Amino acid sequence: MKHAFAAFLLAWLPLGVQAQESCPDRSAYAPAREIIADLGRITAPTGVQEAYAVEIGGIRQWVNVRGQDRDNPMVLFVHGGPASPIIPTLWQFQRPLEEYFTVVNYDQRGAGRTLLLNDRDAVADTLHIQRYVDDAIALAEHLRTRYHKRKLVLMAHSWGTVVAMHAALQRPDLFHAYVGIGQVINVRTNERVSFDYGLRTAREKGNLEAVREMEAIAPYPGDQPITRERIVIARKWPQHYGGLTAYRDSSDYFYRGPRLSPDYDDAARCAINAGSLFTLERLLDEFLQVELRRGADVPHPGGDVHGPARLHHALGTYCGLAGEGAGALQEGRVV
Repeated sequence: MKHAFAAFLLAWLPLGVQAQESCPDRSAYAPAREIIADLGRITAPTGVQEAYAVEIGGIRQWVNVRGQDRDNPMVLFVHGGPASPIIPTLWQFQRPLEEYFTVVNYDQRGAGRTLLLNDRDAVADTLHIQRYVDDAIALAEHLRTRYHKRKLVLMAHSWGTVVAMHAALQRPDLFHAYVGIGQVINVRTNERVSFDYGLRTAREKGNLEAVREMEAIAPYPGDQPITRERIVIARKWPQHYGGLTAYRDSSDYFYRGPRLSPDYDDAARCAINAGSLFTLERLLDEFLQVELRRGADVPHPGGDVHGPARLHHALGTYCGLAGEGAGALQEGRVV
């Protein structure tokens, strides 16, 4: 867990993301994709394997639904980013979950296939946190109707926890439970903790290059604006020291994973980086104001899910932030 605290924003902005003049041809991976697609086929007569576009919040959004039994509980997963879609890397990890849940993933506005489905100029001015929250709520309602579910389990990672927690607070009647992974608590504090970890570790290991680069922007974030340029420097060395993937100095297996995805063609793969750039400049200022350490009341629609609180308590991944939040946790509240 000690390496996970840096992950929520480190996963949000891949290092080296730049505008691409052209989209690389990854056709050489096609034979491997065919094998992965065959392995991932759901053949159970009770199963579901669907991918489709649906009108949500005035735009078309791409949805992926998989599970071995339609009668299993349904999980709606809200990916990180804000434009880091998880669909092109589902093949790496999701299959075991599909034995017990029907899992729904979607490319949020400005991300992946959803970016390609819509006019960017029409979407640009809609990129605000509350719009993402409204999308998640609308999608939950769509799924309940289409798959005949009374309620869903709402799960989210990183940036997605901001969206999902607000959705859970605004519409607790839609959800059995909320599960936060890499839970965002306070963005500026998470930035500081991540940076301090990277600088401290670099000093311990005598990495003069890392120390020089990080000291050049210290204190971070401090009172200076958190620009994209500062973010990239602040992430480089915490990632190198396992802040994104524990005990690994890189996460190429994740960033290159979409090359083997049977769910994404080349255009969709290139849209991952394009979406990151498209959303970052429009959401960064608003995202930096996120503060969830203050308790928020959760309405109780009745019944118990693992205790009296209808929605699970969301805890910060990093124990220090979780400790700050723990004091505010009360029955029926999230932090």
